[in-house]
Amino acid sequence: MKSPIIKYVRTLLLAVLSGITIGVGGVVYLSTESKVVGALMFTVGLYTICIQGLNLFTGKVGYLFDNKPVYLIDLLIIWLGNLLGTMLTAFGVLQTRAAGIAETAKTMCETKLNDSYLSLFCLGIFCGMLMFIAVDGYAKTKGNPVILFLGVATFILCGFEHCIADMFYFSIAQMWSAKTVLCIVLITLGNAVGGVLIPLGKKVPEK
Repeated sequence: MKSPIIKYVRTLLLAVLSGITIGVGGVVYLSTESKVVGALMFTVGLYTICIQGLNLFTGKVGYLFDNKPVYLIDLLIIWLGNLLGTMLTAFGVLQTRAAGIAETAKTMCETKLNDSYLSLFCLGIFCGMLMFIAVDGYAKTKGNPVILFLGVATFILCGFEHCIADMFYFSIAQMWSAKTVLCIVLITLGNAVGGVLIPLGKKVPEK
């Protein structure tokens, strides 16, 4: 039997790696002039996560009600690991000539911080739905990446909020504050609500 500590350490490690890949997706998005190209290329993060079996909060939260309550601990560890991974990516990029993308990130982050809390929450819900559709669709189509690219590109082009991507943007923009934390928490809750909507709806008995 595996030790719970080893299990959680592995969960955390895979979450950190997942955060790094999302950070890489954020780098390519901020580095690309075309929003459409950037949105599509951002998917390299989620595609890597799916094929390598890494842990992404927005990819796991949709299965909350398919697991025992202890799964909440896993989700918390994954969220923290994702945060650490995005911060590590941002720190690394800021040490390179690619650090100029921080200015673009600052503009994005200012928009988020000036938005209403209700708006951030609602935009998080829509993103959560698309993330569940993308990840679950990838699994059910036996690894067809098309649904991943469509789902990710759609939420980015619509301006929906993804808590892990936002962790990276705020990190590379170096704009963390108490308000930033509150915004990330609200977006996280929105992502969670959106992620479980479809699974919960399917659990309603037909008769």
